[in-house]
Amino acid sequence: MAEPLLLSANTVAASAVFVLGLIVAWDAYWLTRQRTDIPELGELTNGGFAWKSEGPQEVIRQWGNLASMAAMIALPWALIGASNTSYWYAVVWDIFLSLHIISLLVPKRYAITRTHLFADGQRYDWNRLRLARRQPGRRIMLLRKGWGIFGPLPVGGGQNDLSTARTRITLILDSENNGSGKTVKQSEEE
Repeated sequence: MAEPLLLSANTVAASAVFVLGLIVAWDAYWLTRQRTDIPELGELTNGGFAWKSEGPQEVIRQWGNLASMAAMIALPWALIGASNTSYWYAVVWDIFLSLHIISLLVPKRYAITRTHLFADGQRYDWNRLRLARRQPGRRIMLLRKGWGIFGPLPVGGGQNDLSTARTRITLILDSENNGSGKTVKQSEEE
């Protein structure tokens, strides 16, 4: 019986570092779109609302991700000796994760329109989001429908901005789910 072909530890490490590099590049691309998608802040002409966060508010928003990133930075170093992997993969891994952490902490722009939420350079359709039942005090927690435990979408900002945003999000989602029988998209088209 033939012995199964196993990939070398360095091949697996190179693949993991490559995938992480793609993720960091993807997130960086979307973050550069913030100013294009949300050029102005405050009340928007279409009835929407836009605001921005500050670095400390992003720490509050991303605390769970930051804790997991810290563990991910330390973990490869414990496995290098046991797996006989080149330490350079762990160095590059840590550089990419550090860049990702920086991107998590960069102040963000957010916007609410009748049809979409703009967050992290992305546009989310309201019919794919719902408010979490338990809301934290210093951020808004939305959940992406169908994503299960991988679906949290926290929204950050100052208390006044979050209060305004939470009120508008509640109104939008209520009208989407219950209200007049029309979806938000139909209302905007009229």
